[in-house]
Amino acid sequence: MKNQVQLITYVDRLSGGSLHELQAMLCEPDGPLHDLFGGVHLLPFYYQIDGADAGFDPIDHLRVDDRLGDWSDVAALSEKVDVMADVIVNHVSSGSPQFQDFLARGQASEFNGMFLTRDAVFPKGASDAELKAIYRPRPGSPFTPVVLKGGQTQLLWTTFTPQQIDIDVHHTQGRAYLSAILKQLAAAGVRMTRLDAIGYAIKKAGSNCFMLPETFDFIAGFAAEARALGIEILVEIHSYYQTQIEIARYVDWVYDFALPPLVLHALNFNTSAGLRRWLSIRPRNAVTVLDTHDGIGIIDIGADKADRSGRPGLVPDSELDALVERIHTASLDQSRQATGAAASNLDLYQVNCTFYDALGRNDTDYLIARAIQFFVPGVPQVYYVGLLAGCNDMDLLLKSGVGRNINRHYYQVGEVAEAVQRPVVQTLLGLIRWRNSHPSFQGEFELLSGGSDVLSLRWSREDAWAQLDVDLVRHSLRIRSSGDSEFSHFHRDAGATLGRER
Repeated sequence: MKNQVQLITYVDRLSGGSLHELQAMLCEPDGPLHDLFGGVHLLPFYYQIDGADAGFDPIDHLRVDDRLGDWSDVAALSEKVDVMADVIVNHVSSGSPQFQDFLARGQASEFNGMFLTRDAVFPKGASDAELKAIYRPRPGSPFTPVVLKGGQTQLLWTTFTPQQIDIDVHHTQGRAYLSAILKQLAAAGVRMTRLDAIGYAIKKAGSNCFMLPETFDFIAGFAAEARALGIEILVEIHSYYQTQIEIARYVDWVYDFALPPLVLHALNFNTSAGLRRWLSIRPRNAVTVLDTHDGIGIIDIGADKADRSGRPGLVPDSELDALVERIHTASLDQSRQATGAAASNLDLYQVNCTFYDALGRNDTDYLIARAIQFFVPGVPQVYYVGLLAGCNDMDLLLKSGVGRNINRHYYQVGEVAEAVQRPVVQTLLGLIRWRNSHPSFQGEFELLSGGSDVLSLRWSREDAWAQLDVDLVRHSLRIRSSGDSEFSHFHRDAGATLGRER
């Protein structure tokens, strides 16, 4: 993966249409985002993109949704820019041909055994204590009863929704299914893949069925298979922060999901203490984010709820609880309407809100947050809504009833053209181009000493250098660097906020 800013986007929700139109937006000289990114992560573009979980429940993982194009379009885009794609490891759609064959033929199906049953994990039955110990991202039972042809009922694992049927990743058909996806992606020129929901892929009686030692073994084996095809692996895990450090040893890249809430914490509590602690221990092979297609992670900096000893988080629990409330206040309670029991597709560990709204649409604070992200070691990835400093889509939330849709706006081409003219977005685009081109970011990183009310980050390589200084009390930032560019002496004071749009 290039050490340049990457884009993460749905194909249709940014381009307003197809892979071809997205390519024009990103790669054509007159495109509004021309030559801005070192790579693009295409969120699920498989058939079909509008199922129960916005494409993360593919009916056919080996087929591009016809509305977006086909594999030749993916290959054409990959010739212009590095492409990352998802492998949904844990489950398939209940509408998939494999599952439909199993429903129709039962034990006579060649896919019998591919779908994980409760009995496969608990052959002697499960006690209430064992069932309560199972870790789930959403409340309720992890099992869904399914009636096969002939009237036999099976209790199947459905970790996420009843429409997402968990795979037995060790079964012959399960392994073959996942291997076929890797081969198809490699054939289309995809050189990076994100393993979605892989933390739930291994289930074991007597455990919480999440990020087990056997899960790490499976990740290592799957990563080796991908590397043999020339594909780098990014693992997506929302969990206690020490877990990210451990996972990083097994794969090419991990998400720095602790960064978004820590940046919000720093700006809300005027202290860099939690952020400094994390920067001193975090893995360097990280993809840094402030926002993604999911919510803002809370579990990633909190205490370890799965450990009986209650290992502390990166910030005190009381401040983490207060931070959630401050996000709700900053968003005028819009995030509260999209989070937890207020919306379906429940998330127990995330706040659903655009990052821009989480900061009260304060342009200065938003640029401070992005500058910190771009200076933190790793490869920055910017979500399409965040790129355009997008606001909460309350219409889509109310129409769908799905909390995460508050941050999954459908942009039309005209909207993108208008959004990129806003001063805050223009400044962000300039910062991206500067981060991509300044040679110091290929060198050594240093977390400079200072009080808890400041944060100073520095990069240097031979004669090239760049330094970010953030005053967390005044909410001001200053970027200084070698060379002659727009950001060689960039300063923004709290008194010069670009504006708060409501």
